[in-house]
Amino acid sequence: MTVTLITGANKGIGFETAKQLLELGHVVYIGARDVERGEKAAAALGARFVQLDVTDDASVSNALATIGSAEGGLDVLVHNAGILGDGVIDGPTALHVFNTNAVGIVRVTEAALPLLRKSSNPTVVTVSSSAGSFWAVNNPERPEFNLPLALYSASKSAATMLTVQYAKSQPGIKFNAVEPGTTATDMTAAFGIGRSPEESARIVVRLATLDADGPTGTLQDEDGELHW
Repeated sequence: MTVTLITGANKGIGFETAKQLLELGHVVYIGARDVERGEKAAAALGARFVQLDVTDDASVSNALATIGSAEGGLDVLVHNAGILGDGVIDGPTALHVFNTNAVGIVRVTEAALPLLRKSSNPTVVTVSSSAGSFWAVNNPERPEFNLPLALYSASKSAATMLTVQYAKSQPGIKFNAVEPGTTATDMTAAFGIGRSPEESARIVVRLATLDADGPTGTLQDEDGELHW
């Protein structure tokens, strides 16, 4: 039995990732800030719900304690929760974006580590973005070149770096970041672009189901490792 927690999983890529992992036989916990939306999503999928706000220490601690009490451990953690942070650029907005997209990764990872260490194949996947890649944003042939999302991009650079640093400091646990592809979700609705969350979730699922000897410390998209 593989126990998986996905943050921000009541919609979009997180929801589709939960659906696909359930089909593979995982016990999936949907983490969501909003109890009503989270419970509705979990019920629709046949998953389990845990209230989890990645910007709140108590919420994170309580969520992992609930999973630990019920399951005794955790095999897979998917950091999916994130915000775009478009529009005005100022201090409060920057703090909010980084608190969600980067600091939230630290909160959840640190709370999850004791449970992950009990797994025979512990795996952490961070839904990052090539919008945080120096290589991509400086390449005129890449869509990220013209993406006007400074705070989002910078926070995703931090998310990818956290992935690499955790991979180095926790050699018994696989940590990989993923560029899921441009996806049509609530977050990108204003841009009117992207493929289905179902398609993008497949790369997340692939990294969430790696064998014990799989790679760690990488940023990947569906075609393999990315420069960043």
